[in-house]
Amino acid sequence: MDTTSPDKSELQALNDRFDTLISLISRAVPPAPAKPDFGAADAFVWTAGTSSLLPISRVNRVDISLLQGVDRARDQLIDNTRRFASGFAANNVLLWGARGMGKSSLVKSVHAFINREFADTGAETRLKLVEIHREDIETLPDLMSVLKQAPHRTILFCDDLSFDNDDTSYKSLKAALDGGIEGRPDNVLFYATSNRRHLLPRDMIENERSTAINPGEAVEEKVSLSDRFGLWLGFHKCSQNDYLDMINAYARHFELDVEPADLRAQALEWATTRGSRSGRVAFQFIQDLAGRLGKHLKD
Repeated sequence: MDTTSPDKSELQALNDRFDTLISLISRAVPPAPAKPDFGAADAFVWTAGTSSLLPISRVNRVDISLLQGVDRARDQLIDNTRRFASGFAANNVLLWGARGMGKSSLVKSVHAFINREFADTGAETRLKLVEIHREDIETLPDLMSVLKQAPHRTILFCDDLSFDNDDTSYKSLKAALDGGIEGRPDNVLFYATSNRRHLLPRDMIENERSTAINPGEAVEEKVSLSDRFGLWLGFHKCSQNDYLDMINAYARHFELDVEPADLRAQALEWATTRGSRSGRVAFQFIQDLAGRLGKHLKD
């Protein structure tokens, strides 16, 4: 019978190998993400790389009173958001249409408006706003898992959402909204802005129609994505009167002392040089005007 046992040097070498193996495994398996502190802020940005929520102490937004020419969309979004914050049924919302007409600004402003409204009534529950970037849509299931643990109701927001020809991540969005086994958590609502009503380019839909065995089914698969949004709010190019209303509202709010006739003439000239009229163009003019007057734009 062999009673030979390994010497100390062999045991040490074996332990060193085990330590190395454990270290490699630890590097390969990422640590579990830290539980988010939902009380740290009212708004967060989802960082997909670390599966964490970054609190935003100061959100880039304007007061809702400054959003002109979008009254119907504003009222509908306020009503839908108020019902959701109150614990009642509400719809996912797609804000689509012309560029620069205040789609993303409206989402952020309504969030603040509803929280102020609830604060005025003494309610403790505050509505959270979480932004997910377009390129991180594939991680929506992970984010949903985090948000369903939140003690608050949450608006999940994606700005400028659209998909290109070779992009299949829209399937993750469909499943996350209401197509999976679990479905969307009751405390989460999804708001998205897009320049496209169906979120997909027209040539992509037409290509599916022309190459599919059953064209109707192929197109239905693509278009059904936007059907996940129960409420569609359209934003169209503004008229000259709407544009001037925006200019006047901004000038009053920021206390820019300019003669009305001069303000009108300058604003129209600015829009002409830009070749368009929109809320974004109006605000850019106000920024330029305030700079020429030696003033800062303050909230």
